[in-house]
Amino acid sequence: MTALQFDVVVVGAGFAGLRALHTLRTRGRSVAVLEAGDGIGGVWRWNRYPGARCDIESYDYSYSFSPELEQEWRWTQRYATQPEILAYIEHVADRFDLRRDIHLNRRVVSAQWDDDAGRWIATTTRGEHWSGRHLIWAVGNLSTTKRPELPGRETFRGRVLHTAEWPRDPVDVAGQRVGVIGTGSSGMQSVPILAEDALHLTVFQRTPNFSVPAMHQEITHEQDVAVKTDYAARRQRILASPSGLGFRPRKEATVEVPEDRRNEIFEEAWNGAGFGFGLAFRDLLIDEEANALAADFIRSKIAAIVEDPDVREKLTPRDHPFGAKRPVVDNGYFATFNRPNVTLVDIRSDPIAELRPEGLALSSGEVHHLDVLVFATGFDAITGSLLRPEIVGRNGLTLRKAWSSSPETYLGLGTHGFPNMFAVAGPGSPGLLINVLVGIELHVDWLADLFEDMDARGATRVEVEPQAQRDWTRHLLRRAEQTLYPKARSYYMGDDVPGKPRVFMLYTGGLRDYRDVISKCAADGYPGYSFRKD
Repeated sequence: MTALQFDVVVVGAGFAGLRALHTLRTRGRSVAVLEAGDGIGGVWRWNRYPGARCDIESYDYSYSFSPELEQEWRWTQRYATQPEILAYIEHVADRFDLRRDIHLNRRVVSAQWDDDAGRWIATTTRGEHWSGRHLIWAVGNLSTTKRPELPGRETFRGRVLHTAEWPRDPVDVAGQRVGVIGTGSSGMQSVPILAEDALHLTVFQRTPNFSVPAMHQEITHEQDVAVKTDYAARRQRILASPSGLGFRPRKEATVEVPEDRRNEIFEEAWNGAGFGFGLAFRDLLIDEEANALAADFIRSKIAAIVEDPDVREKLTPRDHPFGAKRPVVDNGYFATFNRPNVTLVDIRSDPIAELRPEGLALSSGEVHHLDVLVFATGFDAITGSLLRPEIVGRNGLTLRKAWSSSPETYLGLGTHGFPNMFAVAGPGSPGLLINVLVGIELHVDWLADLFEDMDARGATRVEVEPQAQRDWTRHLLRRAEQTLYPKARSYYMGDDVPGKPRVFMLYTGGLRDYRDVISKCAADGYPGYSFRKD
């Protein structure tokens, strides 16, 4: 078997893959980035659905490694749209000459550890073999899509779309009867846009979701100058925050603040904080009474927006704490249901039975006639893209077997039995609970330092020690149990994929604490990792 040889093979050409390529190449390593798609950008290439935009402010959802890049790129909106984010990624690739080491249309189907050679061999759908001393998975937490297997789908005469696999060509729904299944982020973002053009829009909802208004706005010249003048300090505030958003929770507990003032704080957050609403107080995700006050405030907002009392009740979330499922930042979602051409269908009480040529049939026998059906059904999150290929470590151990009960890592970076293999912003890290761009940069820089430490030792192999992995896994579960996250069915818990172990998969201690943990690990000589020379 002939394999192309590199120091590092990186899988995925989204934000994480490009940052790994730039950093490791700058430090003198040969890198090959293997990308399944026909272009770079990762999730921001595929999620082209109407209304797609980031829920983190543009200035913060960006790379921090280059002050020159920070100054020259001009964001136009507080929350960047998908086309603007993709344009930024394309600009970064061109500015730093990254494309020459990115290999498109190379979906990795397997990765095998060669213990004799001390190298990973990644095999693509083309039958090519790529060999790396190190293997880095930069495949993202939300990149393997889920599609419901609906009986009769092949008979449906209309068009079927998925928000995460949206066509490049414009989709014209004018005069069309459109159905949307799912009320997570992509559903709640796309519904207001689709409703403007569709003849009729039917939203099929299983679980009502909390959402807060984004308060989108154009960035003025004065605002841009102010941010760029203070950018370095802004980045430091982000690194010192628990969320990576720059928001600091109030020091008071929610119940310590008088009701009038508490509601004023909630109102201020509702009208400007966006995703930071969950940080209005320090205890919203750890104290049920505090969370209930925040949830009641949002429910009062829904009640004030939605006119029809029956629709209002169906849209009001009551079965999980606010924030225990990732809350959505939307642009007019609840008000959309006041439109005469929009219908809400509760598929928890009347589940979907099948697709028919004319549309979607419910268990009750009711049929909704459709021309276009949109799956806004999300992803096999966090572990889905890591378990999709066949990854085989030492002694034939597969990652699927190693993670059959739960994804176990040390520091969210490596797993015992898989030397020289790492995941960026994956399970066991803060991942999606923080600004993921900050988590990506933290991981990539930490790995680059680890590889240099290996060179200084003369080591060619590094592997997580089993006890360190067990200790970190227990620590993760203890921290999660101190929060309200396990009280919701969510992709954080693996609840949304049949047969997936129900276990909280991320570190809930926040960015600041996590940064301290991995920085200390590096400063202390990487305890929990064993090093070996060939």
